[in-house]
Amino acid sequence: MSRLNGTDRRYDIVLFGATGFVGTLTAEYLAAHAPEGLRWAIAGRSTEKLERLRDRLPGAAGAGVLRADVSDPASLRALAEQARVVATTVGPYVRYGEELVAACADTGTDYLDLTGEPEFVDLMYVRHDARARETGARLVHACGFDSVPHDLGAYFTVRQLPEGVPLTVDGFVTADATFSGGTFASALGQFARYRQLLAAARDRRRHEPRLMGRRASAPTGAPRYAPEVDAWALPLPTIDAQIVRRSAKALDRYGPDFRYRHYAAVRRLPVAVGGVAAVGALVAAAQVPPLRRRLSDRLKPGEGPSAEKRARSWFTVRFVGEGGGHRVYTEVSGGDPGYDETAKMFAEAALALAFDDLPPTAGQVTTAVAMGDALLERLQRAGIRFRVAASR
Repeated sequence: MSRLNGTDRRYDIVLFGATGFVGTLTAEYLAAHAPEGLRWAIAGRSTEKLERLRDRLPGAAGAGVLRADVSDPASLRALAEQARVVATTVGPYVRYGEELVAACADTGTDYLDLTGEPEFVDLMYVRHDARARETGARLVHACGFDSVPHDLGAYFTVRQLPEGVPLTVDGFVTADATFSGGTFASALGQFARYRQLLAAARDRRRHEPRLMGRRASAPTGAPRYAPEVDAWALPLPTIDAQIVRRSAKALDRYGPDFRYRHYAAVRRLPVAVGGVAAVGALVAAAQVPPLRRRLSDRLKPGEGPSAEKRARSWFTVRFVGEGGGHRVYTEVSGGDPGYDETAKMFAEAALALAFDDLPPTAGQVTTAVAMGDALLERLQRAGIRFRVAASR
């Protein structure tokens, strides 16, 4: 299906999982910021819950309501056939996500999600990238705090550096926030599925074409004191660095030899040591099913903090980029990362895919590759700050 005849679809955007915590925030954002003439729908398992949500959203009276269930592939196929863009919050994605990816790839429907699960992304590449390229569908994973600020932040940083030379970028994340139950459940699941994660990564490498004439890497690095940000830098075992590397592989602007490293920035050494110990304990607990279930019960998917607590939350990602004798310091910052800003990023990404003049891409692509400058400008207008802090 050519994207030119995608306007024949009934809806521009369908939000699947709209009655969950982040799904509701995304629906509220879309209702408040919908461009004139937007044809959109909310979808999920319960028509009654969906109608109650629509009724209380200002300006959403014209939104459609679609019943669809991850256990019913036919309902997901019907959903995809009606939409130009499907945005889904239903995770953990490695358990619940593939049927919708398959439906979108097969029907030429653009797809977005909030996954931070490397195993899921690799599996979807192997199984559905080729079909999506045939139909013109863009499959864009990690469209929330995982990994928009990091992917577009690195992209923004690269744009400040010389072209055609080797480049290095380091990202340093600081945040004061509670992360979503879905993110926590996904992390626990990935810690418990380490062998499957490695197997999926190996399978992807067998299928992925090699990068010719250029290099792009994202080594883990080691804990260190980073004087460039005056903090202890702890390698973050998240999907973000992989997403940045894939953007660098796809875009020549990242230069002939690009390297990205991804860290948490911690000011005080005792806090840094405690953080490493806590992650180690979480990884160990995830291997024991009863402990994993107990941890999952503490913060379930679909639950989240109050609006007052979210209003006090914030994030900052500082980037240090070097190349061609130049060094630049950039920064991406915003409010509550796990909920409010994730909903904003997710909704704006869906709107960008539906309406903006974008590069001709298809298959599994990153936010920087699929939406690049257009999404960057949308997020800046929406209040997420991208700025150059210093350069020399």
